[in-house]
Amino acid sequence: MAARSIASLSLSFGLVSIPVKLYSATESSASVKFSLLTKDGSRVKQQYISERDQTVVPRAEMVKGYEFEKDKFVLFTPDELKTLEEGGNHIIEIVAFVPEKSVDPRYYDKAYLLAPDKRGGKPYALLMEAMRESGRSALAKWAWKAKQYVVQVRATEEGLVLQQLLYADEVRSFKELNIEPVQTSGAELQLALQLIDQISEDSYDPTQFKDEEKARILEAIDKKIAGQEVVASAHAEDAPIGAQVIDLMAALQASLGKKPQAVAPAKTSAAKPKESEALALPEAKVRKAAKRATPSDAELVPEVVPEVAPVRARAKK
Repeated sequence: MAARSIASLSLSFGLVSIPVKLYSATESSASVKFSLLTKDGSRVKQQYISERDQTVVPRAEMVKGYEFEKDKFVLFTPDELKTLEEGGNHIIEIVAFVPEKSVDPRYYDKAYLLAPDKRGGKPYALLMEAMRESGRSALAKWAWKAKQYVVQVRATEEGLVLQQLLYADEVRSFKELNIEPVQTSGAELQLALQLIDQISEDSYDPTQFKDEEKARILEAIDKKIAGQEVVASAHAEDAPIGAQVIDLMAALQASLGKKPQAVAPAKTSAAKPKESEALALPEAKVRKAAKRATPSDAELVPEVVPEVAPVRARAKK
């Protein structure tokens, strides 16, 4: 099925205006969703209940308010809220070109794809080639769906990506975590570098990873549909939080001693260390390593897009 554009926009810088079409870069329907039902299979409706008299409040009788003190609100009518909204704009206005790596990925929010619209092919290709050649991306302002965004437009080998960026007050700083500095020895650093080099890859290939949880859920759903009994599989116990390694050098040397296992036909990588040999820092969470799919699974594996999930500060409405 051909992709459907979300909107027709103009990418503007200087006196140049490039007509483009906007497409979603991700597929939300790829996740497995469950519906809330009663035990007899009937759908349920969500209702809003008044805390004061426990009556159901119809949506038409609701108003929005901002809580400025505990249980004290200022109310806004729909017309008042509409006047505060940012007017929609079909122009993505480039305000600066910055080094491509200068934007911290923690600021990344939703991504879109840009494609040239009618008569936009040549200026689109020119901007994409110029950004690739200069190693820079564009910072721009964009008003969309009653909200103003700061976006990054970056060039790939295939086209332009429009990346919505979070504002500074939506991204937490490491300063809030009060991480104490720890000294490491040169020998420890050297062994860590050898371990990194041993399991390094030249690039990120999303088809090497498989969403095993999704596959397990879909298998259970198929069994339910076929009328089979679903038996819960045993899960390994979670690794302990705050695991400590007494001898860091020994852990690094043990990790380097592991033989690599095949990941792709042309490349190899190190085997996963045992829990007792895992490299861990004091008070750090030990996470389970993602299993890689075999090359035969590549066609069935959805693209994995790493996301950063910052805690956003939201005004109460």
